[in-house]
Amino acid sequence: MKQKILLIGGFLKTTCLAASLLEQGYPVTVINENAANCTHFAEMRGLTVIHGNGARPYVLADADAENMDIAIALTNSDCDNLVICELCKKKFRISRTVALVNDPKKTSFFYAMGINSVVCATNAITAIIEQQALMDEMTTLIPIGEGHINVAEVPILPGAPAVEKKLWELNLPKEVIIGCILRNDHSMIPRGDTRVLAGDMLVLICSAAQQLQAVHTLTGRA
Repeated sequence: MKQKILLIGGFLKTTCLAASLLEQGYPVTVINENAANCTHFAEMRGLTVIHGNGARPYVLADADAENMDIAIALTNSDCDNLVICELCKKKFRISRTVALVNDPKKTSFFYAMGINSVVCATNAITAIIEQQALMDEMTTLIPIGEGHINVAEVPILPGAPAVEKKLWELNLPKEVIIGCILRNDHSMIPRGDTRVLAGDMLVLICSAAQQLQAVHTLTGRA
């Protein structure tokens, strides 16, 4: 039995995360206080949608929070995300809580308050920049043919040719390596059967000569 997941607030990140979790077979419930957002979410097959403010205990109760395994707070307010996670953990006994944080200075405080996982986009971007800097140093040392390795970050938008395809199904040049997939503020090392999802950021390692062809194959754009 897959863990039941509750997503509270947000829109774009919530849409991508819900789609990914549903595809993997997880039971997902979304709480959102914006009626238009709820209409959008209701079009996603298999997704349970609750209209309301996720920082209100009675709304969490309507979403059957007491039977959830994971709660993820994705609103634009750090304060609301903290309140939501505290309610989920202390009132509804949800074993694992995850909070989105906009201010990286609050990360340690959130952990001190008992939040299991704190996701900060600023910290994630910093890590990517540091990773890129390391790869940039490596590219001066590892030649491919007459050129050098390029590291390119390719965003996969909805409707792109690569969406819903497994890596082995992509008609990429042999010299192109997908070294990492950044998904929902997490990084993963892909395998041949890893499926590309809308919202992914693919980190390509390839020669300059193959980069344009690879980007066109993945995105449909030159």
